Amino acid sequence: MSTEEKSLHFIEQIIEDSLSKGFPQDKLRFRFPPEPNGYLHIGHAKSICLNFGLGLKYNAPINLRFDDTNPAKEEQEYVDAIKEDLQWLGFNWAEERYASDYFQQLYDWAVKMIKNGKAYVDSQSSEEMAEQKGTPTQPGVDGPYRNRSVEENITLFEGMKNGDFQEGSHVLRAKIDMTSTNMLMRDPLMYRVLHRHHHRTGNDWKIYPMYDFAHGESDYIEQISHSICTLEFVMHRELYNWFLDQIYDDSKVKPHQYEFARLNLNYTVMSKRKLLQLVQENIVNGWDDPRMPTISGLRRRGYTANSIRKFCEIIGVAKRENIIDFSLLEFCLREDLNKTALRVMAVLDPIKLVITNYPEDKEEWLEAENNQEDESAGFRKVPFSKELFIEREDFLEDAPAKFFRLSLGREVRLKNAYIIKGESVIKDAVGNITEIHVTYDEDSRSGSGSEASQRKVAGTLHWVSIKHALETEVRLYDRLFIDEAPDSHKEKNFLEFMNPSSLQIVKGFVEPSLATVQSGEKFQFQRLGYFNVDKDTTEGKIVFNKTVGLKDAWEEKGKKEENLLMNTQKEINKYVKEKDENNANLILNSIVENIKSIDNYSLIIQTIVKNIKNDNNSLLFSNLILHHSDKVQVKDIEEEALTKLYTMSLKSQMAAVRILAIENLQNDLNNFNLFKVQLSELKTNEKNEKVLQLLNDLKI
Repeated sequence: MSTEEKSLHFIEQIIEDSLSKGFPQDKLRFRFPPEPNGYLHIGHAKSICLNFGLGLKYNAPINLRFDDTNPAKEEQEYVDAIKEDLQWLGFNWAEERYASDYFQQLYDWAVKMIKNGKAYVDSQSSEEMAEQKGTPTQPGVDGPYRNRSVEENITLFEGMKNGDFQEGSHVLRAKIDMTSTNMLMRDPLMYRVLHRHHHRTGNDWKIYPMYDFAHGESDYIEQISHSICTLEFVMHRELYNWFLDQIYDDSKVKPHQYEFARLNLNYTVMSKRKLLQLVQENIVNGWDDPRMPTISGLRRRGYTANSIRKFCEIIGVAKRENIIDFSLLEFCLREDLNKTALRVMAVLDPIKLVITNYPEDKEEWLEAENNQEDESAGFRKVPFSKELFIEREDFLEDAPAKFFRLSLGREVRLKNAYIIKGESVIKDAVGNITEIHVTYDEDSRSGSGSEASQRKVAGTLHWVSIKHALETEVRLYDRLFIDEAPDSHKEKNFLEFMNPSSLQIVKGFVEPSLATVQSGEKFQFQRLGYFNVDKDTTEGKIVFNKTVGLKDAWEEKGKKEENLLMNTQKEINKYVKEKDENNANLILNSIVENIKSIDNYSLIIQTIVKNIKNDNNSLLFSNLILHHSDKVQVKDIEEEALTKLYTMSLKSQMAAVRILAIENLQNDLNNFNLFKVQLSELKTNEKNEKVLQLLNDLKI
């Protein structure tokens, strides 16, 4: 029992505690309450798995309740998409409910609260209400309409309901405490006037309840025992309970709210507003674009429901916010697809390979394993002939010693086929290789058991027979953003971090066994990654989406960029020590090219700041990055750090540092004016001709 208890997350422990204190298990009831104002994303998946997981664990019903109280943003399309996503993830709900089902009951309760002196109609503007509400450190004050009579409030509220007033003219507020330390308790809004068409109730209502009022009361109507929210609702709990206290009947279950940490995933954005912006501005091709973190986008890309559920299980349920690496989600996907995806051969960047000693009219159908992880997957036949496609990157005419693919004079194995040896190439007029000519060892066929077939060679290549190959469109998807936290930089628009290479479309060739694939089928293209058949596939056109690579390319890229910056800093030392001007310029050009190649915004910022210290080489490195990187601007550096960089650089004994600092200041007008005095002093004492010329050109 103790082992089981240790494995429980804190929400389960709360439920276990409730049960141990006598709460009847048959009264347990949960809900998943999405607002239908957008598509569900991977962050919602954590909440879905938590709530529905509790329902399964405790054999308790869970409702799907749509929080449809804002007709300005909600649509039936979103309702349908949410239901589809839930079912695809493998979850079924006990009842389908809508907050709009309760509009009349909520209205009746609001009237009751007015009569009990717990609510009033406020006719101030939103600006006046904000001012009257005070600040976190300053208490609010009573508004001019707070003490309206019950009769007047009832009349006005009924007029709001009947559509007698314009939007923004009146609101209904709860009458609580304008001096509360919790600002949410300072007479929060309960209703606002909205002359909008509702996707379910049409034009029946002209007023709509606010979330904080509707949510807890809806939980009460449905007799939800444990209302589970994310951490941003911690401060709302007091208000949640206050609203319930106004209507609670002690013969019924009183819901309780509990909060857990939401999912924060790097290299993406979770805000529905920002995701909607991507869709509306056609930056992506709809909510189900395979680059989107939406469940429908992940599904279209080729993610499996099992991999998403496993991901949510691994990250667990916690009380503290943290950021999960996108690589973990991809790891869960690879683990799942590795067990289930059939292996096939495809070539995405083809170059022609001719086996010169293979008979012209010969054709073989070779046996290939479908999935070595699954014995029941069996085998298939793949055609082999004289002319093949291989990947262009799998051949080098003059290869280094550790190149384990095809080159002239070297042997490799063709997967499921023969050992071949590079003999010659054919080039076009400008020197590009158009054909590779090889010979094959007829006795080396895979699986034949011959001595030649067991000969060890450096590598194995995938291929497709040209005359049998099917041409396909392949969409190579990558992460949508190049920064780990694209919406966390105050001075930057998250759209500035869009990955320009997030989608590349290529013409590929696949083996003929894929002629009849259906949308949603998943395959491993051997040595390339996992691919999914897109819904755009038609009878005459097959479209594949790259789901994920066989390895974590982003982790590799991140490590490469970190290593590149470290090695580039070492090059600074060589540059400074180099006496020959031509050699020094070559080193400097290499440094600049390395800096320009770094995409990771956060890494660049960290490197600049880390090198602001009393060391000439470090200062030179920081200034070079600031000057040459197109991923960062002076406004992206904290003012204190930037001021320190300029101050130390202008005092540096190294002329190159002073020159770069002056050039950076020229591109930073705000700080340029602040440093005019220091620049003038430098001009008076400067001995270096290049620095002096630069200062003279400034005309200060």
